[in-house]
Amino acid sequence: MIGSLVATAFWAMVPAYVPNNAAVLAGGGRPIDGGREWHGARLLGDGKTWRGTLVGTLVGVVLAIALNALNDPASAALGVDLPRFDYPAAFALAFGAMCGDIGASFLKRRSGRERGAAFPGVDQLDFVVGALALAFLVDPGWATDVFTLPVLAAVVVMTPVLHVATNVGAYALGLKNEPW
Repeated sequence: MIGSLVATAFWAMVPAYVPNNAAVLAGGGRPIDGGREWHGARLLGDGKTWRGTLVGTLVGVVLAIALNALNDPASAALGVDLPRFDYPAAFALAFGAMCGDIGASFLKRRSGRERGAAFPGVDQLDFVVGALALAFLVDPGWATDVFTLPVLAAVVVMTPVLHVATNVGAYALGLKNEPW
């Protein structure tokens, strides 16, 4: 029961888990805020770019399509009926994750935190809130079918653990400047 719940939650969130990492790799370019400030601080900062947002979203959508192609063998191997992604849901999860991260950057700037500064709780769940909010808004039938209360609970519990583990690993490999 727990294993199938975690497998479903992880599978359903992969298109939201990957976009911010892809955005970092493809980043650079023009900042979304265009260098604008509000009350003496940048709106978002140089880390939120149009290119990163576009690439991150595209990678999330392509990943959802790839997961659909792997759905039958993965479901059979795990003994779990894993969800399939329709295009609106795939887009909503990927773009919503990017929007959640952008929103967190805005909150960080408003609270006086610099780029890369830790913001416990927000850093781990910002993209999840954005992804789920947009998925429920854009494709409510799909989102309600997939993200039942137990699946949502699994997402909320496992995401911070995955987030910390992957960030510590990336830091250890020299891919990140800070382990959060």
